[in-house]
Amino acid sequence: MFFCIKFKRDIKIYFCYFKEIRNESHDYPHRVAKFPENRNRNRYRDVSPYDHSRVKLQNAENDYINASLVDMGEARRSYVLTQASLCFHFSTFYGFIMLIYCYDREMLFKETGFSVKLLSEDVKSYYTVHLLQLENINSGETRTISHFHYTTWPDFGVPESPASFLNFLFKVRESGSLNPDHGPAVIHCSAGIGRSGTFSLVDTCLVLMEKGDDINIKQVLLNMRKYRMGLIQTPDQLRFSYMAIIEGAKYIKGDSNIQKRWKELSKEDLSPAFDHSPNKIMTGKYNGSRIGPEEEKPTSDRCTGLSSKVQDTAEENSSSILRRRIREDRKATTTQKVQQMKQRLNETERKRKRWLCWQPVLTKMGFVSVILVGALVGWTLFFQQNVL
Repeated sequence: MFFCIKFKRDIKIYFCYFKEIRNESHDYPHRVAKFPENRNRNRYRDVSPYDHSRVKLQNAENDYINASLVDMGEARRSYVLTQASLCFHFSTFYGFIMLIYCYDREMLFKETGFSVKLLSEDVKSYYTVHLLQLENINSGETRTISHFHYTTWPDFGVPESPASFLNFLFKVRESGSLNPDHGPAVIHCSAGIGRSGTFSLVDTCLVLMEKGDDINIKQVLLNMRKYRMGLIQTPDQLRFSYMAIIEGAKYIKGDSNIQKRWKELSKEDLSPAFDHSPNKIMTGKYNGSRIGPEEEKPTSDRCTGLSSKVQDTAEENSSSILRRRIREDRKATTTQKVQQMKQRLNETERKRKRWLCWQPVLTKMGFVSVILVGALVGWTLFFQQNVL
């Protein structure tokens, strides 16, 4: 009961923080994303890259892709946050991966114009690591890609525990994938703002702490939102980010056994479970101990004034957003199928027109061939009769 009371108070703090961050975030122009030719390149209507930080494709008639470069200079970290690729834009997505001179990416497949070769695979209970080779078939250019896939982190949700998340994060770090020498790491989820934003925020804050800098997590997130809108989608994700940063600070303070404990708590060596139902925000244990990220009482009257009704409203809003995302995913899938049908119809029409174009020629050639064959046969018979 004691923990439940503390948890509710804690949740109120993060509803307040989340609302403040949303209100203080700047809105920048994103006109290019709204161009008619680019609308079907956006998975969601309400998630667009800002014009000043969008990644531009090269050697393409249309340089637009829903991806943003987030440059956190003080931490010497840069990330390209992007949406999950739409199926009918796989070739554009792979061209984008070839453009970003990096060896790291967080989901891939084989599509027209590119060849993807699986070099190795390491399957854990809640994440999988692939080593892939991506080749541009036309130019022969190749990239080796380390692909880290967190398989049990649901959309709008949080990981199983800070220990599991940090174990995953440090695996990515150990691979060298986040080193500035390798260029920006490409990170994506569904929209490229919720789970991707959580990953980037925790990593950036831990880097700043390692450098000995005093950090203001809220300000770091506001700075990141200058490059891509809406990073961190829910109060639960914000709260989890704080929890992960607090837990990660134990490693920075010199706890040499903490990574081993993270691995044990994450149970990564178990067989993977394929029931990836959305996880609830943790209401029981925080890495095995009965503590929350912040136990102090709220100091703001605005925070203390939040009631369970406000919490219910926020949860309803999150559910409403999720339902809208599902509808937009279905719409995107339908659009994809319609475009594929149009492509097939266009290809059939082109074949029909080619046949109509060549039909008279082939008919005449056949008629001439029949005459020539007949003439040849008649000449042969005439010649044989004369010889006899």
